[in-house]
Amino acid sequence: MAEKKRLTDANVAKLAPGASEYTVRDSVMPGLGVRVRPAGHRGYVFYCTVDGRIARHSLGPVHLRSIEAVRRECFEILSTPPAECHSAAEPSPLFGDFVTGRWKDDCYRRCKPSTREGFDSQLKSQLLPAFGALPLDRITRGAIHKWFDGYSETAPGGANKTLDTLSQILNHAERCGHVATNPARGIRRNRRPRLSRFLSKEEICRLLEMLDRCEAERPASRPQADIIRLLLFTGCRRGEILNLRWVEVADNVLRLRDSKTGPRRVFLNSEAGAIIARQPRTASPHVFPAPADMSRARSFGGLDGFWRKVRNRAGLQDVRLHDLRHTVASQAVLAGVPLPVVSKLLGHSQASMTLRYAHVHDAETQAAAERVGNVIAEICGFPR
Repeated sequence: MAEKKRLTDANVAKLAPGASEYTVRDSVMPGLGVRVRPAGHRGYVFYCTVDGRIARHSLGPVHLRSIEAVRRECFEILSTPPAECHSAAEPSPLFGDFVTGRWKDDCYRRCKPSTREGFDSQLKSQLLPAFGALPLDRITRGAIHKWFDGYSETAPGGANKTLDTLSQILNHAERCGHVATNPARGIRRNRRPRLSRFLSKEEICRLLEMLDRCEAERPASRPQADIIRLLLFTGCRRGEILNLRWVEVADNVLRLRDSKTGPRRVFLNSEAGAIIARQPRTASPHVFPAPADMSRARSFGGLDGFWRKVRNRAGLQDVRLHDLRHTVASQAVLAGVPLPVVSKLLGHSQASMTLRYAHVHDAETQAAAERVGNVIAEICGFPR
């Protein structure tokens, strides 16, 4: 019998080859497993019942995709009724017709608004110009490679994300019988550097001082400055603050209805509570409404422009808004807050994700090494 446990990216990476092939099943998604071959290859495999028969789906090598992405694909496989699949006698539809028709009805509409906005941008700027006029079964692996390599020259990160979207669309086309296999599956993504930037205590002071200065020079920029302050004092994602509604604000807590990991509570410290309390109450449902249309939240674009101005004047040119979230995690760890508590603070579904945020500077690491050395030397009775 195959071993069964909750699969994570970390424990999947540690699966070692044995004398014979074996499979480790996922306890979260029934039918999903990782097949490990003696030569060392590890690949996702998914078993489900179709028309009373067991169907096996090979979902690619484990190093190309996260376990969460594979679980989402398994769910999409299960949610596609086999009776609605495409007949082999019918011609394959154009890519453009498929994404505006069947894929949009089955997959796109189930996503969050922010996810749909990302899909819309990727389709308009990249996928429809490159593949929109092609029948699905005429989209070759070579054509995808050519498009991906060209896009990667200017935006390697964007190319990775858009390739993931293309692969998801073609996975659905495969399930509907329009293509025999997904030609985008297994294409190697661009390697991206792990970003570990967070602010030191001195940099935090510089940032807050520059926010005060920019706000004093231009009082109309106070909402943008307060959004940035909230990101720093709460560790929230910027979308969570930009889209914050008054109905989600309670005493010393934000009850977010729809964050990246679902509904969650954000407990407010006194600084964050004071920032929210001073926001003017208007007819808008949003804490930070758009000036031109009070029914909408402020846009990312307006905040990004103000952020670039502030960070450049503060000498923090390499700092992203998302690095403020890293800063909250890192400062919490340095203050001795246990990792599971930091994970809950940030709204992570798994503590392993928090490890990517909880960075420490070399100075703190060196100081920790010195403390460990002192403890061991004292145990051994060595003079210090």
